[in-house]
Amino acid sequence: MLENNTQTEKAVLIGLIYPGQDESISQEYLDELSFLTETAGAEPVRRFTQKLDRPDPKTFVGSGKVDEIAGFVSENNIDIAIFDDELSPSQIRNIEKILGCRVLDRTNLILDIFARRARTSHARTQVELAQYKYLLPRLTRMWTHLERQRGGIGLRGPGETEIETDRRIIRDKIALLKIQLKKIDVQMATQRKNRGKMVRVALVGYTNVGKSTILNLLSKSDVFAENKLFATLDTTVRKVVIGNLPFLLSDTVGFIRKLPHDLVESFKSTLDEVRESDLLVHVVDISHPGFEDQIRIVNETLKELGSSEKPAIIVFNKIDAFRYTEKEADDLTPVQKENYSLDELQKTWMASDKDHPTIFISAKKRNNIEGLRKLLYEEVKKIHIKRYPYNNFLYEPEV
Repeated sequence: MLENNTQTEKAVLIGLIYPGQDESISQEYLDELSFLTETAGAEPVRRFTQKLDRPDPKTFVGSGKVDEIAGFVSENNIDIAIFDDELSPSQIRNIEKILGCRVLDRTNLILDIFARRARTSHARTQVELAQYKYLLPRLTRMWTHLERQRGGIGLRGPGETEIETDRRIIRDKIALLKIQLKKIDVQMATQRKNRGKMVRVALVGYTNVGKSTILNLLSKSDVFAENKLFATLDTTVRKVVIGNLPFLLSDTVGFIRKLPHDLVESFKSTLDEVRESDLLVHVVDISHPGFEDQIRIVNETLKELGSSEKPAIIVFNKIDAFRYTEKEADDLTPVQKENYSLDELQKTWMASDKDHPTIFISAKKRNNIEGLRKLLYEEVKKIHIKRYPYNNFLYEPEV
């Protein structure tokens, strides 16, 4: 990989406001892009938005807006312009000529973060495959950047040390990586079979909702957890025993809006933990202003994986940081986070899901973790009884 710059790179963020889209939603999307940028190690300096029916085929935003961005980039020594949608190779070339700085799209930014986060050979192979698939149609531009041998966000290639312009070589690498991943998939499938018929529970949810922290609390392990996006790439599986009822609990890669298709394909074996689980624990960051949208995105991703009909528990995490927005609060008595007890939260619409049990916790403050353990015990026990109908005497009435 290329060496990183020691100096923090400065970035501008660019997004479109589409017809029928509220401007506040656009700002939420750019908030997430800003968090992605910070996770990648850059400093977001300014945001630019424009209302358009559809992206401009040449420069994504209109000519006047791209000139405005170019002026700001030049005056403030900006290193990177990051767009909140995927750009075509021609759009990237055109925009770079006008702005005079590197141009990244959302997909390239996420790939860069995955390249940083990949720790095991499995994760590195998955990310490398997704990177090459992304690079192939953008080969000329990307290798021109690599020729400069500069570090920086979006330039962490899949380990190349010399210029390669032959597309056939890249296709050969993709084919080889697919073979490697198939071998890894077979190994992981064998590992899953060797776990026997123990009930398998998978933590799922949007990225950075606290899944790894919950895994650590329930399994008393020390899985890496950080307030950054995609802190976990590799699936971690731990044995958990509640009462005297054992089950396997897995932490999976977080979902995100516009998750690149190549990444979903590359991480198929990791997501098999979700497909083959008996029970899903859908973790939601209740303190996030767009948590309802995040729930929808996770549910859509689960549907794509063929896992939307699985038994599930909804865990609303981070209740210590939850508060209503101003539009939902009474103007005379503004609602603050300390106004909401567990009993009050359980009377809200969030607790009214008829299909899935819900619970409210704070993994960070360890609020209601015992309640989560009891709920998990009951839900796992239902599955265990069906699987082992003659072993009911093993269950303890109290957790």
